[in-house]
Amino acid sequence: MSHKNRRVRAARLQACAAIFAALGQETRLSLVTKLSAGHSRSISQLTGESKLSRQAVTRHLRVLEDVGLVHSTPSGRESLFELDTRPFKDIGEYLEFVSEQWDQTLARLKSFVEP
Repeated sequence: MSHKNRRVRAARLQACAAIFAALGQETRLSLVTKLSAGHSRSISQLTGESKLSRQAVTRHLRVLEDVGLVHSTPSGRESLFELDTRPFKDIGEYLEFVSEQWDQTLARLKSFVEP
C-alpha cells in the first residue's frame, strides 16, 4: 500500500472514529433519530420533547455538525437543523470492511479447528 493510500485510509478511519464518538452519546443519538424523519427542525422543536435546555441541545448539535452528520440553515432568528446521510455511507463501508475481515478470520479459524 502506498504512502498516499495509507494517509487516505488513516484519514477515513479518523473521520469514522469521530462519527462513532459523536453517536456514542445518548442525547446526540436521539437527536439524529429525531432528524432522520427527513425534515429540518429548529432547536425549539428538538427541545420541546426533552428536559434538556436549548443550550445543551445546541452544544450536542454542534458536535454532530462538526463531524458532518448535521448541517444548519439560518431561518429568521433560529437555525434549522437537518441530517446529512452521506457520512453514514462511509460508516457503512467501514463496517462492511470490518465484517469481511472477521468473516475471513473466522473461516481460517474454522478450517484450523475442524478436520
